[in-house]
Amino acid sequence: MRVLGISGSLRRDSHNAKLLREAGRLLEEQGLEFVVFDGLRDVPPYDEDEDVPEAHPAVQRLRDEIAAADALVFSTPEYNHSIPGHLKNAVDWASRPLATNPLRNKPVAVVGASTGMFGAVWAQAELRKVLGATGARVVEGELPLGHAHERFGEDGRLADPNLAEQLEEVVSALVAELAPAGVAQAA
Repeated sequence: MRVLGISGSLRRDSHNAKLLREAGRLLEEQGLEFVVFDGLRDVPPYDEDEDVPEAHPAVQRLRDEIAAADALVFSTPEYNHSIPGHLKNAVDWASRPLATNPLRNKPVAVVGASTGMFGAVWAQAELRKVLGATGARVVEGELPLGHAHERFGEDGRLADPNLAEQLEEVVSALVAELAPAGVAQAA
């Protein structure tokens, strides 16, 4: 099974990219393939006039990557108490057309990190709401990672065992959504 990770931060070594890599490591430990989408910067602003079958190549790549994934993990920073515009824009492109979009019925987990004390909690709530509106199956659980600049060790791993456990819970909830009905998950 393949899980696609999307960081809402465009910064090269962002805290959200680190958090996403940590989620990916946990997913790979459970035998899933984890791939990070690296084309968010290339997705143009949503324009319904341009939303045609031969959509912009970056939009088509986004849609194709989402469609090829069995599940997604989003890691979002918080800009002005909400989702970064470019991340919302990408979700807008991926959500069209509503009835057949690649997010529809797709299991999705949302986590977030910020250098402030609240850990992108509002952005996570907004992103969960927006993804739910697209028809995605947003799993329960969140990880508000505040003071993110202090939370990772030199190895890039979460330094706080409580935060690592919270991330494991979110990842486990996503994996449970991928399991065939009635099949117990390994602990």
